[in-house]
Amino acid sequence: MALLDRVATLVRANLNDLIDKAENPEKMLKQVILDMENQFMQVKTQVAIALADLHLLQKKKQDNTDKHADWMRKAELAVDKHDDALARAALERAMSFQQMSESFAQQIDDQEAQVESLKAALKKLEIKLSEARAKVDLLIAQHRRSRIASRAAEAQVTPEGENRTFDRMRNKVAREQAIGEARSELLGDDIEGRFHALEREEKVDALLAELKQRKRLSA
Repeated sequence: MALLDRVATLVRANLNDLIDKAENPEKMLKQVILDMENQFMQVKTQVAIALADLHLLQKKKQDNTDKHADWMRKAELAVDKHDDALARAALERAMSFQQMSESFAQQIDDQEAQVESLKAALKKLEIKLSEARAKVDLLIAQHRRSRIASRAAEAQVTPEGENRTFDRMRNKVAREQAIGEARSELLGDDIEGRFHALEREEKVDALLAELKQRKRLSA
């Protein structure tokens, strides 16, 4: 889904940039959550707009359906009065409104599919945001413990230059590894997530197929 791809790209780009530049992992993780929250609000707004557009299309379709029925009644009245010319004119108008109603029906089908896709995207992003918030709390706690342990180790380092260099390198490697694990936990392409996405897409396809079938049967 293009929308979810844009969400993932945005979050991943921000995270990579912060990892490369930031000295404060806690600030980096909090920024990830902020970016996800902002994206969540944007998707939520798009869902609301799509629903409003759907309701507007449904109203327009109903208006044209009502006008088609009204002109058909007028055509019948003209036939009863033996006025074929007036009946033909009424039928022409009725056909025009019928075509408009059918056009709106197709637009409604497309809009309903878009609404369902946006709702699925919003739900998936909501789940990911909830999981990320919980993971960030754990990762921040782990970082703080690691920082305390690192400082304690540095306090016991011998003044010899080689030992100091070795310890600094070891701490740097440990920190980079912790950040890499954080990135993997937050944004990793986990199997469960991929299966979840596939299941959601199947449900959307099934709902869309059912909706279109009902539309065809009722047409």
